[in-house]
Amino acid sequence: MSDLPPSRRGLFRTAVLALAGLLAAALPAGSAGARAPELRLNQIQVIGTHNSYRFEPPPKEFGLISTVGGAQAQGLQYSHAPLDQQFDGQHVRQIELDVYADPSGGNYATPPIRSLTGQPAEYDPRMKQPGTKVLHIAGLDYHSTCLTFVDCLRTVQSWSDRHPSHMPITILVEFKDTLDIPVKGIPPVPLITWTRDRMLGLEKEIRSVLKPGDLLTPDDVRSQGSTLEQSILTQGWPTLDAARGKIMFLMDNGGVYRDRYVQGNPSLEGRILFTNSEPGRPDAAFVERNDAAGSAAEIRDLVRKGYVVRTRADSDTVEARSADTKTRDAALASGAQWVSTDYPVPGLAARFGTGYYAALPGFVTARCNPVNTPAACQITAP
Repeated sequence: MSDLPPSRRGLFRTAVLALAGLLAAALPAGSAGARAPELRLNQIQVIGTHNSYRFEPPPKEFGLISTVGGAQAQGLQYSHAPLDQQFDGQHVRQIELDVYADPSGGNYATPPIRSLTGQPAEYDPRMKQPGTKVLHIAGLDYHSTCLTFVDCLRTVQSWSDRHPSHMPITILVEFKDTLDIPVKGIPPVPLITWTRDRMLGLEKEIRSVLKPGDLLTPDDVRSQGSTLEQSILTQGWPTLDAARGKIMFLMDNGGVYRDRYVQGNPSLEGRILFTNSEPGRPDAAFVERNDAAGSAAEIRDLVRKGYVVRTRADSDTVEARSADTKTRDAALASGAQWVSTDYPVPGLAARFGTGYYAALPGFVTARCNPVNTPAACQITAP
């Protein structure tokens, strides 16, 4: 600038300051001269629902369940709206589906509790068709807003197509082949084991409904030459904008179910589901810690490191009956990306005489994660 004639130095300085002003105006407040980094998938928090497909049995069936299940039956007194209504009216962006293998069809078509309560044994012809079924407890607690896994996926896919810029929807899948509660006096239903081949068959059902571009899979997250865990800890998750409109699947089960699924694919190469894993494993990206009150500090640490976490705000109607919000508040403060509840909006616990619910502050669809985003973070969340 010193080489410029004096008459032009002032013009040059004015132009530089004007350009600097334009750049500053384009940058977020507090950006210290650099554009704020884009939010990533793991830097949000949303509300999910537990057993999202389920609605409770009619009084006749519940009476029998109470007889054989005792006090445990109280934990079954909750119902959910159809999946698309949860997305539309309850700000839910994570759902849970319990899946039963039924490769030949008909295995769960005649719940014994129906005959024991004087009803026709069969209740829907779709239950006779081959394909994965969605229900809570085989033979006992079987009412579902989407009877088959494909039915559920079609509901999600249809809603997603109508809202192409939506926050990513996460589907937590629980593989069921054991009974949840004792059913003394009710004939057992023979359950079909979830082998690895059957798990891969479930992937085929997913692909029969959802196109590759609809999905966010481990292959979309893993960096070349790295394990899935190394990738999320060093390179991070995809940006939120890249994940909008996508559907992501998680496995609720750990242990032998996870081990079967990762066999031959230790970093989930080619797989659809993110496994419920543990730090130190090559497939570790998603971690489940359902005891929010007891695990809050651990969840915060996991979130800070880069893992994504699901936890629960309530369970078995306990919090809804007592109006105790300690677990809910701990779950929200923990930074877990998915906080699951049976009561996503006010009014659902009114039957118990309480006002309990679990929602994000302001009843928004998503918020900046309270643990791993700056205070100035803002988000637009359809």
